[in-house]
Amino acid sequence: MKEYKRYLVTSALPYANGPVHIGHLAGVYIPSDIYVRYLRKRGRDVIWVCGSDEHGVPITIKARREGVSPQAIVDKYHKIIKDSFAGLGISFDIYSRTTSPVHERTASDFFRKLYDKGEFTEETTMQYYDEEAGIFLADRYITGTCPKCGNDGAYGDQCEKCGSTLNATDLINPRSTVSGTQPVLRETKHWYLPLDRHEAFLRGWILDEHKEWKPNVYGQCKSWLDGGLQPRAVSRDLDWGIPVPVEGAEGKVLYVWFDAPIGYISATKELTPDWEKYWKSEDTRLIHFIGKDNIVFHCIVFPAMLKAHGEYILPDNVPANEFLNLEGEKISTSRNWAIWLNEYLEDMPGKQDVLRYVLTANAPETKDNDFTWKEYQARNNNELVAVLGNFVNRALVLTGKYFDGIVPATQELTDYDRDTLAELPRLRASLENNIEQFHFREALKDAMGFARLGNKYLADTEPWKVIKSDPDRVATILNIALQITANTAIAIEPFMPFSAEKMWRMLNLEPLGWEMLGRADLLAPAHRIGKPELLFEKIEDEVIDRQLRKLEATKAANAAANATVDPQKEAVSFEDFQKMDIRVARIIAAEKVAKTKKLLKLTIDTGIDTRVIVSGIAEHYTPEELIGRQVLVLVNLAPRELKGIESCGMILMASDPTGKLMLLGPNGEVKNGSTVG
Repeated sequence: MKEYKRYLVTSALPYANGPVHIGHLAGVYIPSDIYVRYLRKRGRDVIWVCGSDEHGVPITIKARREGVSPQAIVDKYHKIIKDSFAGLGISFDIYSRTTSPVHERTASDFFRKLYDKGEFTEETTMQYYDEEAGIFLADRYITGTCPKCGNDGAYGDQCEKCGSTLNATDLINPRSTVSGTQPVLRETKHWYLPLDRHEAFLRGWILDEHKEWKPNVYGQCKSWLDGGLQPRAVSRDLDWGIPVPVEGAEGKVLYVWFDAPIGYISATKELTPDWEKYWKSEDTRLIHFIGKDNIVFHCIVFPAMLKAHGEYILPDNVPANEFLNLEGEKISTSRNWAIWLNEYLEDMPGKQDVLRYVLTANAPETKDNDFTWKEYQARNNNELVAVLGNFVNRALVLTGKYFDGIVPATQELTDYDRDTLAELPRLRASLENNIEQFHFREALKDAMGFARLGNKYLADTEPWKVIKSDPDRVATILNIALQITANTAIAIEPFMPFSAEKMWRMLNLEPLGWEMLGRADLLAPAHRIGKPELLFEKIEDEVIDRQLRKLEATKAANAAANATVDPQKEAVSFEDFQKMDIRVARIIAAEKVAKTKKLLKLTIDTGIDTRVIVSGIAEHYTPEELIGRQVLVLVNLAPRELKGIESCGMILMASDPTGKLMLLGPNGEVKNGSTVG
């Protein structure tokens, strides 16, 4: 592999139309943070740039729905995203935004350079126009039926159900998301980047020179190239974005997928006056971290733009992950089916590293994976608490107990001691190789391997049993255990920076560099360690149940929003209706029916008598909630026996589309026995 003087790492710019969720984190931001922290730890010259993508059609859709300006939307979510990234320890060198003046100038100059070189073609095409709203419709403003899978909710650029890439004119029965009307086709002029001109270059550069790319990236690129590349529009009819900087382009802006990746360049400009050495020197290694839905843009479109420009380096690698699902279902921002980072940080304070660990251990590196709260709990309790936390705590507590917190000197080493210490450089080599190959799941196993090694060493040597008979042997054991602890702190720092910082504090050491990893002399004899404290805490069932209830509430809300009302039942005569005797009544006592989950025994004052009614509402109301409430009762329903109790009547309820039952009652106090009809 070529040796590079410096590294430039980019991460996909998140849309500033909502917070980031765990799918974004697992796919892009945690892997890139691990990699950059590792490079910094090794003393490499590296900068990491990112920022909010603030010119996408989703921003304008969000603004229309909320009745505010697009600027108000991006200002709101840029802050939320930036703050939540910082809260999780995502350590960008700069988190910029594509509404910045530097970015507008950079993107405009980039377009103009390609325009002046004749790299664009101009085409007049038929595009959809909303006559009621008076605007041309960008891809995401059009929905219809997918011609490939029949999904009725496909967008003008993609069907999210089958994953097909579409043109708006491919849709069956298209409709505007702005007005709900059927759009018409009108002529409009746009500029196109003729990707077909660059196909030979891209084929050689990717398929011949970058066979080391991840199979999902390489395979998707090959599929696009084998299918033949087509010109791609770089402008849009829209009132939000960077104006196309040429005459005759009034009302047109740069297409977001031309504009957004240039944000990497503009962010670097904002960060350092030496930005050109990171973008224009062959001694720089450029790496894009993205999700699989961005592969075509970062591996084909953006490289074609850079090549056409002629002054910039091309990416050396584009490690893209697959998608993360949530509790067995695809994460969906439109359905609010997600775990949002800003909410997680509020709900689970102090557990940043737990989320970082779980999302890395279960990262969708080669296939779509699933996040569940139960697995989150299990990994915390069985791995972070029982392995990493347990080892560190035992090593420090035993040193405090037997040697007053002073690192003891080693005495004679046994073969087992030497074999254990020999594992340290081996683990380092494996850890480095996996990180360099972007295999972060395996790298995390290596980092945890230091703690597992230490746990096994203490369990096998049993210093708590040996201390009375051979304190010199215990001195050696705990010295080795502490050396492993310090190695563990170095190894886990890219993955769990908050925990590593805590460990350095407990060891009473400044953080050690990566070059020290694998050594057995990190703590000198007579060094005083700090006060031990727990690295992780066990997560109880109630904490997880609270998060599951939150998701269930989301699922219920989605069901209610999408549910259809039951059709009308068969007509009845007025005379039949008059036979129903419905009265206002008051519940004067309530208790659960033994050995049932749904039944309550209710004592009712109907105004004409006091009677018992058995009702299946125990999953919706507690007995305490019901006593004293006025309800509507069908009093002349024929009695029936339920669980040995004679039930005389029926409480009237309403059921919403999610199945939740709600009591019906008078609006205000009414005399018991009053008739309803």
